[in-house]
Amino acid sequence: MESLTRAQQELYDWLVKYIEETQHAPSIRQMMRAMNLRSPAPIQSRLERLRNKGYIDWTDGKARTLRILHHKPKGLPVLGELTNGEIVEPTTEDVEKLDLSHLLKLNHVYALKVCGDSLEDDLVADGDMLILRSVSGEETIADGELVAVRVEEEGTTLKRYYQEGDNVLLKPMTSNKKVLELKANQVEIQGILIGVWRNYQAEE
Repeated sequence: MESLTRAQQELYDWLVKYIEETQHAPSIRQMMRAMNLRSPAPIQSRLERLRNKGYIDWTDGKARTLRILHHKPKGLPVLGELTNGEIVEPTTEDVEKLDLSHLLKLNHVYALKVCGDSLEDDLVADGDMLILRSVSGEETIADGELVAVRVEEEGTTLKRYYQEGDNVLLKPMTSNKKVLELKANQVEIQGILIGVWRNYQAEE
């Protein structure tokens, strides 16, 4: 690709870092502050140059759609796939990366350790770590979200969340467990599940 000027490189490097850390594109105003500029014109000019040179792109007419092109992602290489009953030969092409580093930089993501086997039917085992995103008081939780929820006399459990008026339905991931129907003020949402970590390495 065509080389960049110092000003273009500065903006490009900042964009790469910002998008990696936040997982979304910045606004023009944020770019202006980062580059110590008082006018959007230089930013828009640099963005056009970066686009023409093939470093970035965006969807015209839509805000915050800027994306980085041809940037080698960080993380573990995904070298193939497994399907039920079949062995798939791993590929040597790093077509995808599993990058979890951004989770470590977010202050609203945390883990809960599973103790006991009460969630085994939900494919969550004793010792697993639930990776959760905390929920703000004003956030609306979508129906079907997997949440860690504290229920009176039930403790903390993992359920799918559904709201019906002033009531909340907490459905297990498997059908052989009871559905809890409670008033919304009887439950405390601790977080939305975004991942599960299981360590298979034997402890020494």
